[in-house]
Amino acid sequence: MKRLFVGLAALAIAGVASAGGPGAVRKRVEASMILTGSVTVAPDGSVASYEIDKKDKVPADVLGLVQNTAAAWRFEPVLRDGHAVNARAPMSLRIVARREGADSSDFVARVAGATFGDEHKDGEQISYAERKAPGYPMAAVTDRVEGVVILLMKVGHDGKVVDVSAEQVNLGVVGSDPDMRVWRKALAGPSVLAARDWTFHIPSSGPHANDPFYIVRAPVMFRLNRNGAAADTYGQWTAYVPGPKETADWVKEDRKDSGSTDALPDGQLSLVGSGLKLLTPVSSS
Repeated sequence: MKRLFVGLAALAIAGVASAGGPGAVRKRVEASMILTGSVTVAPDGSVASYEIDKKDKVPADVLGLVQNTAAAWRFEPVLRDGHAVNARAPMSLRIVARREGADSSDFVARVAGATFGDEHKDGEQISYAERKAPGYPMAAVTDRVEGVVILLMKVGHDGKVVDVSAEQVNLGVVGSDPDMRVWRKALAGPSVLAARDWTFHIPSSGPHANDPFYIVRAPVMFRLNRNGAAADTYGQWTAYVPGPKETADWVKEDRKDSGSTDALPDGQLSLVGSGLKLLTPVSSS
């Protein structure tokens, strides 16, 4: 891990902590950012190269952290016609900074999660066909509650959602544990309800074209529009309190994965069980 002596992480955490929640909950607050880009895997499974989008918006120390972390990654080699080849795929990373100790002002950062896609070609990836965003619960608006709901959906071969559950809810506000449970439920409920009516374009070619169903992960963002326009926060620290991860009982063992639940940016989908297979930990420490 790498120490980050930066004010942005501290300010982000202090902003959420100022909501006045109990100390035990405040200690769970993290500062994080999600980065997107791509990675190229060499025939031996090592990282041949990678790219981070909008590098000019990302702090230099975070870029250095990614560089050091990616150097230790080893992937399952990608085979084509029985031979290992170079493979390039999209990736998204969650960088997390946590206070080093309960009374410390120092922050330790690491690459806490990652999602790696496939070498997508036309027709090989799953995408939204129709998606209506859930309404913002009025109780959450009144209490100034923001958050991210990570949905896990079972999508049939007809592109319709068969089942859906909230896998994790991260909140941008601090309160008592009972209040946090109420707020997580308030955001999860309308997200699950809305997702039941979503439809998808399923893969028409490639290795997943004949799958009988698909397990799809997607984030739903709840952000209060304070300034009249959506802010571009790419490369900036955002504070949140991570919620517990819950696995739906309809997800069978062969469809579970070790990928990150909350490393997806807004609007992006992850097809569980697909993509490059990381063999080493996403972070070395």
